Amino acid sequence: MNDFGKLKKIPLREIWPHEANDFTPWLASNIRALGDALGLQLEITDREASVGDFSLDLSAKNLGNSKTVIIENQLAQTDHDHLGKLLTYAVGREASIGIWVSEEVRKEHHQALEWLNKKTDTRFFAVVVEVLKIEDSKPAVYFKPVVFPSGWQKSKRQKISTNLSPRDEKYKIYFQALTDKLDKFDWTISWSDWQQNRYFSSGFKGIDYEARFTGKNKVCAGIYIQQGDEAKNKKLFDVLEKQKEEIASYFSEPFEWDRGDGKKRSRIAVYRDGVIEASDSELEEIREWHIKNLLKIKEVFIPQIKQALETIK
Repeated sequence: MNDFGKLKKIPLREIWPHEANDFTPWLASNIRALGDALGLQLEITDREASVGDFSLDLSAKNLGNSKTVIIENQLAQTDHDHLGKLLTYAVGREASIGIWVSEEVRKEHHQALEWLNKKTDTRFFAVVVEVLKIEDSKPAVYFKPVVFPSGWQKSKRQKISTNLSPRDEKYKIYFQALTDKLDKFDWTISWSDWQQNRYFSSGFKGIDYEARFTGKNKVCAGIYIQQGDEAKNKKLFDVLEKQKEEIASYFSEPFEWDRGDGKKRSRIAVYRDGVIEASDSELEEIREWHIKNLLKIKEVFIPQIKQALETIK
């Protein structure tokens, strides 16, 4: 079958002649479509919301954690004026997420948002909106994320899985519930290499928080170091290990310090008994153990990692 229709891109102004009067109301009414493109559950809370002497296009709530999302849109290529508005509104509304919807994203603004994602606690997205038709079909709107926080693509892909075994389905349910609870503390999945583990971004490249079923009737919560350079990983591990006694004083359970000699990675983790075949009540207990220890690990290790990285420099 080779008789395909021709895909055409329609100028946005043909669909929405006026940005504020046409596009913003349409976006508010179709906020779920934008949320689906970003893996978020969005609900509009205000339109043309006041921020000092300015008016924010749309204010929303992320139903996953009830935190504020601000949305700035324009029917043109991104410009400095809207970048300034986005930042002003993010600060004024104390937003956890800032979304910039436009027809095209300039390279300079792409770089600016990537820098902000590395340097600030607010997560920024840039989304290109396109209207497409196949010959005389009805127009279809396509939201294309082009800038997003570190780990977002992998976390979004992680939710998409098919043909899972019953055991893998249990892992999926377990970690989805764990991720949903950690999302309330603004944790982001960094990556996963198998069903029985999840790695969460620490904010340091190549250093992640780990939640894992080990396959030896144990579960672990810890720090996973894999910066791509074995020597660099071991150097960081060795500096951290010098603070072993101080770190241990914050925890009721002992840590295992696995340097991973002969391997690129290193791991510092605390363990307990646990299997995915456990009852729902036991799995909930394990999940609470994971959350308690991961939050404590973040609190204790962040200053230690910062100091260690400075020492290595």
